[in-house]
Amino acid sequence: MKFLLPKEAISTMNKLKKAGFQAYAVGGCVRDSLINRETKDWDFTTDATPKHLLRLFPDGFYDNKFGTVGIPVEKSKIKNQKSKIIYEITTFRSEFGYSDHRHPDKIAWGKTIEDDLKRRDFTINAMALRLTMLSQGKRSYELIDPFNGQEDLKNKIIKAVGDPDKRFQEDALRMMRAIRIATQLQYLIDNKTFSAIKNNASLLHKISQERVRDELLKILASDYPTDGIILLRNAGLISIILPELEKCFGVEQKSPQRHHIYDVGTHLLNSLKNCPSNDPIVRLATLLHDIGKPVTVAKTPEGVITFYNHEIIGASIIRSIANRLHFSKDEREKLLRLVRYHQFTVDERQTDTALRRFIRNVGKEYLDDILALRTGDRLGGGARETSWRLDLFKKRLIEVQKQPFTVSDLKVSGHDVMKIYNIGPGPLVGKILNMLFYEVVEGKTPNKKEILLKRIRDLKKESKIISN
Repeated sequence: MKFLLPKEAISTMNKLKKAGFQAYAVGGCVRDSLINRETKDWDFTTDATPKHLLRLFPDGFYDNKFGTVGIPVEKSKIKNQKSKIIYEITTFRSEFGYSDHRHPDKIAWGKTIEDDLKRRDFTINAMALRLTMLSQGKRSYELIDPFNGQEDLKNKIIKAVGDPDKRFQEDALRMMRAIRIATQLQYLIDNKTFSAIKNNASLLHKISQERVRDELLKILASDYPTDGIILLRNAGLISIILPELEKCFGVEQKSPQRHHIYDVGTHLLNSLKNCPSNDPIVRLATLLHDIGKPVTVAKTPEGVITFYNHEIIGASIIRSIANRLHFSKDEREKLLRLVRYHQFTVDERQTDTALRRFIRNVGKEYLDDILALRTGDRLGGGARETSWRLDLFKKRLIEVQKQPFTVSDLKVSGHDVMKIYNIGPGPLVGKILNMLFYEVVEGKTPNKKEILLKRIRDLKKESKIISN
């Protein structure tokens, strides 16, 4: 069996061995190596205690009660450049009691790798790799696999170690992790394991929202995020993570004068599936862009289903979701902008002023994102990816961005005004700049420095009019 370990990982294991300790690579890095999947995170386990580890690795740090020491490692990237990564080395341990359904109440240092592996979550993560040396000095490896993880890898199955109910009751976040790994690897979840997820779904309430958010974003960042969301829903977890999304299923949209052919929830899944962005925040916004429809659904006397102002209500719901899951300020802002303004009009008769208003509302930095959301929305509703109107809209967005959007975009500044007028800061400076900005926006004056400076000098001659 051939394994390719980075030289930094081999060096770490050798250092432990030379000091007389056992050393194993363990967990996801071993799993990924067996399926030739690139892995950046290398984790190790050993019989050395944290105290021993800190003596061996003076730059290491230990700030937890679970026996994990972080080791900063300088990793070669390209010639003459280095990057710092962190290896985690954990002492063999056994765990007892999980009153918070996340962390053990008590741990005890273990003696063998087998004791350590049996506390892990899934069989494909409960394998360890030991570095050995042949007589000729060549490296060789021994795979420790007490729970047939290699066989489950071959069959592409996610299976809990031992009793799945017990594993999920120990750490309820493992339920989301099972779905995340299945989504990332495109594996199936063992029937018994999946049944245990459904039986224990309510325990996810015990997990911090930050941890739930992180797993959700990893699912959304995978190659097949829609599969992950469907798995979460089938397991009964979406109703806990995003109950607002669960309410969208069964909300009908098909009616006279409407192009939709799916209910709201199905449309949102299809939109996510067709979203061209790899950004998990954009994907989440695409998944939730019609989240306000269940609250605003109505039907006219003619039988037409309407969702008036669903984007405004949706933005309010998104704010609640973003706060609940503790998204960062920037992530919250991005989600809000994309959902609030996703219902934008694409019309060849729109004025430049209307386009500029749209850009200001969405934000220049989010234009590509909201266009990606629109693409997912169109395809998710059964329409074509684009239209001549949308193509023209995109071209006009590019052109209109060449114009200034605020006074600060002018090629002159308040200092120029003060120099020509020989005055200090004051309301007159702002009044002149605003007048110039209006003239540039209306196309009356080009946004060129020499022309604007001349215009300021001309305005000075008309100072009696300006000061009135």
